[in-house]
Amino acid sequence: VQLVESGGGLVEAGGSLRLSCAASGSTFRFNDMGWYRQTPGKQRELVAVINNDGSTKYADSVKGRFTISRDNAKNTVYLQMNSLKPEDTAAYYCHMTATIFFPVRYYWGQGTQVAVCS
Repeated sequence: VQLVESGGGLVEAGGSLRLSCAASGSTFRFNDMGWYRQTPGKQRELVAVINNDGSTKYADSVKGRFTISRDNAKNTVYLQMNSLKPEDTAAYYCHMTATIFFPVRYYWGQGTQVAVCS
């Protein structure tokens, strides 16, 4: 299984970007799908996660600005990012969990860079 992200780039503050992450090579449905981000010298942090039942959770710093969604038929998760701020600049990684396996399997994308200039 490979997770392939797309949609990162450079944007001015106040602008928008939409990240996509597609899982290839899987024949099963993932449980949690989420996005994390990381800046140099800091730990990777959760941005947003969406469960199989559609429930979502967001970091306080992105609430009201970012929206996570998923397309189970395509095994794809999206992150719509609006009103971007310079502090949103980071490498963004998608993450998926497959709980049909024991032990649970975790998958990470390779990361896509988001840069927000003021």
